[in-house]
Amino acid sequence: MHVDTLSANQANLSNGGLLGAALTHRHEDSYRLPVLLWEAGPGWRMLSSGVLGGGLGPRSYVLNAQVPGDYRRTDPEAHLAEIAASAGLQGHGVGLMTAADVADAAFAADGGVEATATVGIGRPTWAAAPSELDEARLEHAGAGDAVAEQFAPGTINIIVAAPVPLSDAALVNAASTITEAKVQAVMEAGFACTGTASDALCLAVRTESDAGPTASFGGPRSQWGGRIARAVHAAVYTGAVRDAKRTTRRQGNRCRST
Repeated sequence: MHVDTLSANQANLSNGGLLGAALTHRHEDSYRLPVLLWEAGPGWRMLSSGVLGGGLGPRSYVLNAQVPGDYRRTDPEAHLAEIAASAGLQGHGVGLMTAADVADAAFAADGGVEATATVGIGRPTWAAAPSELDEARLEHAGAGDAVAEQFAPGTINIIVAAPVPLSDAALVNAASTITEAKVQAVMEAGFACTGTASDALCLAVRTESDAGPTASFGGPRSQWGGRIARAVHAAVYTGAVRDAKRTTRRQGNRCRST
């Protein structure tokens, strides 16, 4: 596996703000795959559901790696660690995966909070679904275009950065706020779902005492929770609208080819 240098493929999505995310590429098998990378550096505490670096603690980077739609590796944590090492990253960081196009990430900001989202809703689902869907796996690859389209991979990955410290309780509250804003965005974009079964998030907040007082609340009507909600909603809504247009184009191309 080879990862191109960041300087050769840099695409700063946030115009030099908190989330200075760069776009780079790696080569795996016959694929050239993009990786969205934020080298945050020291002074950050992150709460994440990512398979690499998940949980809560000091983290210095976040990577969002695109994988093929027929991804079959059963060790995503080790795979993400390989990608991070190949990119020259050191220390503890967060790693996310998606089959969505990370080069088409959507960015939004509100009151100092920044959010980026990669949105693919190929497999929409409701959170409270029948129990037979629990632990379901994608077993339909190669079953034909109609079935492949029905079970197309999809994930919504959300990365948020806030310029202030948040208490542990506020971080949990803010994670709920992120999810609520995501659901609002996908439904307003026309999707009848709460998201996909593999959605992930990463919330980064500052640790330095001079970054401001520690916020005690992260709900949608708190100062920082409200900003988080609006930034996430704007980023996910933009990404969901783009994804809906891609789906419409794919369906149109399929109809013209038959």
